[in-house]
Amino acid sequence: MTRYHSKKLLLASAAFAILSGQAFALDGQDLLAKINAAYAAGSGVLKAESIEVNGNDVVLKGTTFTATGPHRKSYMLGNLTLQDVTEEDGGAYHVDRIEFPEINVTEEKNSLNVKDLYLAGVRVPGNTASEGLSSMMVYEEAHSGPITVTTDGKQVFAIKEASGTVTLSEDESSLSFEGSVSGINADLTSLEDATSKDAINALGLQTVNGEVSVSGSWEPASGTIDLEEYAFDFADIGRLSLSFALSGYTLDLVKQLQETARTMQADPQNEQAQQAAGIAMFGLMQQMSFKSAQISFEDAGITKRGLDYAGKQQGSTGEQMAQMVKGLLPILLAQARLGALQNEISEAVNTFIDDPQNITITAEPEKDVPFPMIMGAAMGAPESVPELLGVSVSAND
Repeated sequence: MTRYHSKKLLLASAAFAILSGQAFALDGQDLLAKINAAYAAGSGVLKAESIEVNGNDVVLKGTTFTATGPHRKSYMLGNLTLQDVTEEDGGAYHVDRIEFPEINVTEEKNSLNVKDLYLAGVRVPGNTASEGLSSMMVYEEAHSGPITVTTDGKQVFAIKEASGTVTLSEDESSLSFEGSVSGINADLTSLEDATSKDAINALGLQTVNGEVSVSGSWEPASGTIDLEEYAFDFADIGRLSLSFALSGYTLDLVKQLQETARTMQADPQNEQAQQAAGIAMFGLMQQMSFKSAQISFEDAGITKRGLDYAGKQQGSTGEQMAQMVKGLLPILLAQARLGALQNEISEAVNTFIDDPQNITITAEPEKDVPFPMIMGAAMGAPESVPELLGVSVSAND
């Protein structure tokens, strides 16, 4: 009797294990469908010839990504491995890591190679119509290893590494992001145009080396987006840094803009539809307000070389060209109708040209300025815009 009950217990346990395994097995088709639903805003579709589920891993075999829009084009991605996939509340998924195969593309004389591509900590929403950041596909890290471009077997462009991270706040009410591209190298000596080659040699730009970095944050509820820094830093040229802050860039506005963009892409040949969609997009942008902005350039030698080259083209010296620029600037600024800011710009530019260190343009109004107000001022009284936005210019700070 005991053996009989034991046998029934073993059979029941085995049946339960099989049934529960089937019940909790990952649905690869559902995962791909939700990835496409989340990525629909990005104007593209990911397709797979077949889907294989191995435990917590999902392999999308023979994948292609098709970009929609007027220049529709498909890209072969090969097999994508989605590692350690777990299903979360509300039908959402969390993917620990997505590995991409190495990219090798050759078209005529040009070749592209990209290695070590992956996404980590990817969250796929269960419902793109839900509220807040839970409706968006978000990753914790995006990474690319070496990228090289060759022409006729010669390397003309390369990147050592590119990476980006996104961090959600604990209550998921906001996110912050950082990114960098390091080891940028561009070889401009292969340009055949004589005028371009002469300028490149004069400016010392035979090879360009540098890096790019970006950081910022976004709070969807208030629509406050703060691009703290977007910097381009190149050796023997300089460092250009941009930053701005806007309000009103809510998640609802983002989705409306995306929907309008999809409408424009759906019928690119219909001029009336394109114009109507363009007007609608412009109207949506009016919901935003300007908070602040700054553009700063730190010179690393390019200014003097640029003046020397421009002077040579005019049959004069760099010093003479500098004096010419300083003399012409007030005339050009007067035509721009910038009001009191004109003298401030002239003083800053003169200071920078005499001793190229840095120059900064800052716009920081006392309170947020709605975009419609800026547009109205620009059309009706352009000289009032600098004061409206709190614009100032300084050099060699």
